[in-house]
Amino acid sequence: MQRPYTLLVALAHPDDEIGAAGTMLTHRARGDRVVLVWLTRGEMTEAFGPVPAAEVMTRREAHGREAGRVLGIETRFLDFPDTRLVCTPDASRQVAAVIAEVKPDVVVTFGDAWSRGLRHPDHQACGQIVRSAITMARIQKIVSPVEAHREFAPVFTYRGIHSPLPSVALDVEPFVDQILELGRVYFDDLQFPDPDWVLTRLAKNAEPWGLRYAECFDAWETKPGLVSALCPAEPSQPYSHPVRT
Repeated sequence: MQRPYTLLVALAHPDDEIGAAGTMLTHRARGDRVVLVWLTRGEMTEAFGPVPAAEVMTRREAHGREAGRVLGIETRFLDFPDTRLVCTPDASRQVAAVIAEVKPDVVVTFGDAWSRGLRHPDHQACGQIVRSAITMARIQKIVSPVEAHREFAPVFTYRGIHSPLPSVALDVEPFVDQILELGRVYFDDLQFPDPDWVLTRLAKNAEPWGLRYAECFDAWETKPGLVSALCPAEPSQPYSHPVRT
């Protein structure tokens, strides 16, 4: 019997997860553990009008709780400031502590992108922080007293239209209704994501693979292609990193 896997999704703001909703639902349907972490609370949004930042944070936290309910997953917020994410050793250490605690089999985050939306400075910094943290989580002196996480934990990142990296795709058609339900958690307050935009994006992702709706990611360390789930991930070359450092 296949053991349950752990998928960690680490993103900058609540609502960023719409791009991986079908993937998270795929893993939950298999009985895997899914943990969604937002580095900020998205408190700089102006969608609520001229209200105090503390109120915005409260409402964004409520969005996060509802998103977790819709997806059936674990959620948590870190305390980085919205629009001021910077990849520093201290920031990666904080995220490394989360990775060491969660011990994921696979990590999903942002990659390097040049298209509008994905190139948001917080998105770029988030990806750099998380990708660095995967390595830092291997170092016991950084994450102590939690046990270091030295197992293979490949990263998958949101795929931009100009990405030169190999890609993986998942058929998410069985979960479209739940993906749209997640979108509604945010749309009434933020006017994002529009349901038509969600469906168009999923359909465009799917075209190269002969599917109706798909989510695609850059594969940094694993073999490309159409997969049924991100876990277990097959390395693109033999994984030879030492268990101990």
